[in-house]
Amino acid sequence: MIRERVRLLGVSIDALDKNALLAAVEDLVQRGQGSTVAYANVHVVNTAVGDEDLRRFLAAADIVYCDGVGVVYGAAITGQSLPGRMTGADWIWDFAGLAAGRWRVFWLGGEVGVAEKAAARLREAHPALQIETDHGFHEDVPALIKRINGYAPQVLLVGLGTPLQERWVLRWRSELSAPVVWVVGATHDVVSGRVSRGPRWLHQKQEWLARLWVEPRRLGRRYLLGNGAFLLRALWQRFGGPGG
Repeated sequence: MIRERVRLLGVSIDALDKNALLAAVEDLVQRGQGSTVAYANVHVVNTAVGDEDLRRFLAAADIVYCDGVGVVYGAAITGQSLPGRMTGADWIWDFAGLAAGRWRVFWLGGEVGVAEKAAARLREAHPALQIETDHGFHEDVPALIKRINGYAPQVLLVGLGTPLQERWVLRWRSELSAPVVWVVGATHDVVSGRVSRGPRWLHQKQEWLARLWVEPRRLGRRYLLGNGAFLLRALWQRFGGPGG
């Protein structure tokens, strides 16, 4: 499938809105050929600059969609355009509705019980959804993979945070039988209610600022320094520097 893409700091990003994203994922499930789905936000793109494994993962992914308004701005700075951003909390409910009664889903990530609570909330909205979960702290990965494959999900959601989740999928993808493996960051924390998205009026316009409002200690350095570095890199690309 040929899709419009933008090239930002060495990362190719699909120009998809939410409906097109879900339609593309559905196509990958139907093809059943061992696909991966990833996202790009400022943190991911900044990290990829110095992380060869992450760059390799993103380059090989079947879909890389925009997960942050900063990336929309970065594309605009470089003379390109994206239709908008979609965090996991934006698409997960529609995805659950698409999967309900059709696909099995396995959600891996977070502390013990968090993904389970998130899955329970999705089932409240979509009772026909078949979904299993597990936490993200496993030492015996082969045993975990055996459990996942035994459940035979059409879609495996992996939420371990960047770059750990991308390295994990890069290492184990060939042993996972799911047609689609989708890295989803900390979506389980938001859906479960463990972490707030911040004020609605703010997260709808500036998700990063809303998250900084909620978790200033953990995210202060990432956003306050990372956003500035990203802006400078995007300007460098716009005016002829390397990185496109």
